[in-house]
Amino acid sequence: MVTRTKTRFAGYDCIKLENEALVLWVTHSVGPRIIGLALRGGENLFAVLPDDTVACPGIGSFSFRGGHRLWVAPENPRRTYLPDDKPVVVTEIDDGVCATQPVESQTGIQKSLAITLPGSDPRVAVDHTLYNRGHSPVDLAPWAITQLKPGGVAVLPQPTSPADEYGVLPNRQFALWPYTPMNSPHITWGDRYVFVEATLRDGALKIGYPNPAGWLGYAVDGTFFVKHAAYQSSADYFDRASSSECYCKDQFIELETLGPRTTLFPGGSVTHREVWAIYADVSLRPDEAMAQTLVGMLALETG
Repeated sequence: MVTRTKTRFAGYDCIKLENEALVLWVTHSVGPRIIGLALRGGENLFAVLPDDTVACPGIGSFSFRGGHRLWVAPENPRRTYLPDDKPVVVTEIDDGVCATQPVESQTGIQKSLAITLPGSDPRVAVDHTLYNRGHSPVDLAPWAITQLKPGGVAVLPQPTSPADEYGVLPNRQFALWPYTPMNSPHITWGDRYVFVEATLRDGALKIGYPNPAGWLGYAVDGTFFVKHAAYQSSADYFDRASSSECYCKDQFIELETLGPRTTLFPGGSVTHREVWAIYADVSLRPDEAMAQTLVGMLALETG
């Protein structure tokens, strides 16, 4: 059974959404955001960042806040970093809530998160929808970003199947942002998995890639957070064909998924779905054999 309760969490007016297995907090006073996520009786897995901001040129400051948010790809400070400081409309839907922000006057885009707990287990479905309320077509993609607390290890599954019948063509690729050191001690480049240890003290790094497996994972404090998003092999993706991305700095690590590149016409909308699963009593090191055992136990696709 899903319950909804008005409350305060991390300094925000929220709706607490919970079932028998987990609890999450959806912001009402700003957003749309999922500002917290925890197994029942457990600690918040998300980063809480009350003072972390970035400048939106000519507009003001965007507050990261922490938690989970919806952005619009490709990244452009004048569009991406528009503040989301206004209250959102939160409505009840089957097994959850939907949070919708006011239309962005600068872009004509409106963002909405529909969050549901479809069963009694620790799983969450999040539908990220962008609406074009403006007067011109917009080239974009939904961009779903989860900020998790540091100290753990991210797991990025890699394609292993040959790209052709002879096995002579490349079967994987990476996008690296200019601030990402290739020899970073926080990245372990494996054959089946790439690991990112969220233990940076300064600087930042970011990796993106096409992800046929469709999932990303993060292990921290004995808990394993996995987010799934469908990959469309025939679609065009921004960021050098990246459908999955991982960004890390000292205060947090982000697991990110993108929907395909879309021309969104006035009056149209596009929705990108993620499904989250949270597993207790899981430990993980940046070790391929250990990760493969865990992936087999959880029946995750390997791509």
